[in-house]
Order: sequence, then C-alpha cells, then structure tokens
Amino acid sequence: MKHTELMTTAEGKLFHLHIGPDDIADTIIIVGDQGRVDLIGDLLKDIRFDTRNREFRSVTGTYGQMPVTIMSSGIGTDNIDILINELDAAVNFNLNTKEPLDKRRSLRIIRIGTTGALQGDMDTGSWIASARAIGFDGVLNFYSGVETVTDPDFEKAFMEHMSWLPRLATPYIADADPVLLKIFEGKGIRSGITVSAPGFYAPQGRTLSLAPADAGMNDRLESFLYKGQVITNYEMESSAIYGLSALLGHRALTICTVIGNRVTGKFLEDYKPAVKNLAVLILDTLQKGG
Repeated sequence: MKHTELMTTAEGKLFHLHIGPDDIADTIIIVGDQGRVDLIGDLLKDIRFDTRNREFRSVTGTYGQMPVTIMSSGIGTDNIDILINELDAAVNFNLNTKEPLDKRRSLRIIRIGTTGALQGDMDTGSWIASARAIGFDGVLNFYSGVETVTDPDFEKAFMEHMSWLPRLATPYIADADPVLLKIFEGKGIRSGITVSAPGFYAPQGRTLSLAPADAGMNDRLESFLYKGQVITNYEMESSAIYGLSALLGHRALTICTVIGNRVTGKFLEDYKPAVKNLAVLILDTLQKGG
C-alpha cells in the first residue's frame, strides 16, 4: 500500500487523529465540539491517553470498570469520513507495514450530539435516538458496497415526496445498529429518522442573506411518512457514521439532545446539563452490559 493511502506520523500514529491501536477503547463516544470532550471526559477516571490534532481531541480512561474513549469529530460528514476510516485503520491494520490484520476488531461507536427537531411535539431538552439517518451529504455514495447497507425503496419514496432537486447529491439512508438501539428503549429516549445535512444554513432550510434553493424543504420533511415513520430531526454526522460503520463491521448509534425546535422556534440556551445527563445515562447503560 502506498504511504499516501494510509498516512501516519513520524511516531507511527494515524495522520489526522494521532492515535494508534493501544490508545483507544472498544467503546468510543463521539462528540462534535472539543469542549464536550472535557464535559463528558470529567466522568472518566484513570485517564491513560489524551491527544489533540486539528478538530480531533481524544481522551481514553475508564467509566466504572469500562474502558471508554471520548473523541471529538468537528462538524460534518467530511470529518466523519476521516474519523471512522482512521478508527478502523487503528484497530484493523498494522500501521508499520500498512497490511490488514488477520482478525478484525469491532468497535462500539456512540455519537452524543445536539439537534434541531422537525416535529412540533418534540420539546427542547428531550432526547432522540436516530434509528435511521438520511444522508444529504453524498459521502457514502463514493464507497463500493453502498447498496448493501442502504434502502433503495425508502430513498426512491423520499426523493419523490421531496421533489428532489437534480443539482443536489443523491440522498441515501443508513441504519443504526439494532442491538445498540434496542438497549436504550424505555429510557425516555424517542427514536426516529434523522436528516444529516451537509451544512447548517440553506442545507437545513435557513435563510440569512442567502435563501435556500428549495424554500419548502422543511415543510415536506415534516410531512414525510414511510411505513409509519416520520422524520424527527436534523443534525450533520449520523449518515456517514452509520453507513461507514456498517460497511466496516462496527456498531454505531447516535443519540442527541434537542436544543431547538424548527417548527415552534423554541431554543434551549443552557443545553449542557441535558447533554451531560444524557452522557451519564448512555455510559451507565453500556457499563451495565448494554
């Protein structure tokens, strides 16, 4: 393999994440903001690894007796493309020889984020588990095997309902790991379909100085119904996390705190306590054998 395919630092760490196989746990908590690494990392003890490079900050310690890595991704599926591929490379390649290992290691990846609700009955401060994620970003479409982890019937129905503009990337849908999703049932977390947008403003229907190309997009998202499921929220990472994890054999789930409702216009300014409470719930559940 060419060095430009799997790039490493002089210390033998992955080029962007600055991690190696011994630096991370099998349970990975992904957050967007580096500040949330500290917010959630305060729950860990016996910190044995702490590094940062660009928007990527990683801390590994234990929660109870469970090894955990908290890692920031920055914003967007482009960063997720780097993060998931390098996490996989860290545990499934020999970083010296660039050869794949004979036995693959599977990671458990939970994204804790913030989100904007697309249904009027969803309160700020509540939590949403993304059972499915619609990717507006197009990242997964670049990968061989995308058809094996997506749902073409859903995608067709969605594009027809949305009157999808031909200039936009073709949307895809990828699912959360069903085992991870199930262990959080009955814990005060609503599940639904999430849209992963490739931007914050026009790609999520916002108008500042520039207007969206599709002014009615959010109304059609709110009204979309497929086999009894509705679209519940916007965020910016889950589609690539789910699709890439499924292709690579990792287990992934996103659970977000609603900090804004795009239908009612309500916004939760002090959302950090709700995010930290969610982190405690997730870590407690995973530690107890989830």
